[in-house]
Amino acid sequence: MMRILLIIASTLALTACGQGAAEKAEDKAADHAAMGHEGVTPGAGDVAFTASEAAMHTEMAAATGDTLDESYIAKMIAHHRGAVAMADVALAQSQDPGILRMAQTVKDTQTAEIAEMQAWQPAPPVAMPPAAPAATTTPSGPEPAAN
Repeated sequence: MMRILLIIASTLALTACGQGAAEKAEDKAADHAAMGHEGVTPGAGDVAFTASEAAMHTEMAAATGDTLDESYIAKMIAHHRGAVAMADVALAQSQDPGILRMAQTVKDTQTAEIAEMQAWQPAPPVAMPPAAPAATTTPSGPEPAAN
């Protein structure tokens, strides 16, 4: 009960800190709590992932690009790095052989995908072929286009 009161008091204190409405909306969109996890008290196992999750969210929020494609790659690299960090936590702390196998698989595949995304280069702009000259019309009818 004391823990719940502390969480409520902390939430009220943070809300009163004066963040603007736009900042609140942006924070909520970037926060997994906005996906229906409000009011969920983290379990003992969740604490191990706090640092890796926070780092991933910070890196994803900071990842930008000049185009949608560049932004996607930057944000996905940050997301995959977060998955690798969480896999590292599981590899270091889990005792379950199944979890250890899954964590190693996640680490290996996400690391390979990070390398693939880092090697990605934007496609060069597509050069448009020159337009064909338009046919002209003369009093005797259409003239064929000059080649």
